[in-house]
Amino acid sequence: MRIPPYTGRRSEWPAVAAAAITVVLWASAFVSIRSAASAYSPGALALGRLLAGTLALGAISLIRREGWPPRAAWPGIVCSGVLWFGLYMVVLNWGEQAVDAGTAAMIVNIGPILIVLLSSRLLGEGLPRPLLAGMAVSFAGAVVVGLSMSDAGGASVLGVLLCLLAAVSYAGGAVAQKPALRHAGALQVTTFGCLVGTVVCLPFAGTLVSQAAHAPLTATLNMLYLGIFPTALAFTTWAFALARTTAGRMGATTYVVPALVVLMSWLVLDEIPGLLTLAGGALCLAGVAVSRRPSRSGQPTSVATKVEDDKATEASAK
Repeated sequence: MRIPPYTGRRSEWPAVAAAAITVVLWASAFVSIRSAASAYSPGALALGRLLAGTLALGAISLIRREGWPPRAAWPGIVCSGVLWFGLYMVVLNWGEQAVDAGTAAMIVNIGPILIVLLSSRLLGEGLPRPLLAGMAVSFAGAVVVGLSMSDAGGASVLGVLLCLLAAVSYAGGAVAQKPALRHAGALQVTTFGCLVGTVVCLPFAGTLVSQAAHAPLTATLNMLYLGIFPTALAFTTWAFALARTTAGRMGATTYVVPALVVLMSWLVLDEIPGLLTLAGGALCLAGVAVSRRPSRSGQPTSVATKVEDDKATEASAK
């Protein structure tokens, strides 16, 4: 079933709710990765996560009889599958082994900025002032959180480059999804994107099998959780929200994640954040709130969306 394109404020609240589910589950992924990564290598962890996500999404798709996506959706599905589901998950897992969590968070949070720039250039989305201002505030908050969590001398050149590659692949995959959602539904785009990512990670199958045989149950359960919830569910709600708003605004929304990670680490791992970390988290939340404000013109920020809305208006007039 094809999801209708973004049509303005009527679709705002469903998109906000879906985005909220996404960021909460993506934040929880950081806690689970810390457990699973102790027993699984970066490639094996990515493949195990994607296999679990593909099986869950495939079962739901069969029950709903979703079928194959239209041909026009496949370029975006393949691109997002390779860049986001495949490359991003492997290099991020790898990068976080070479740098501390704070440094990784700062570098990866370049991704939302790249999403805004790429979507403006490739998708015809505008650059409204509230979005730019909110992105600046949120990125400053992410930097504060990262600095407060960084270990002196804990970063390597390879780790920094891997995290930078993760940010670029995340941004490219997220932007590639937007055109695919004009032709296919969120569940279809997510299911087949996850399948493409699984195929990309198949070279790690042997490592996954050998490590799964010796991994503690908690690590394997965390890997399965990563596949079912932060991957299968959260990527579907992301696609649902992305179909109803601009890629730039969705990218800005992910700046909630660092603040949630700080809170979850406090509650689940008993890691008490410092005042600087809390201040950075507050800045992230404030920036997202600013970025979600409508522009003064009140018009959609996407050129493509405006064209679709004009066509819809002409059709209704006829």
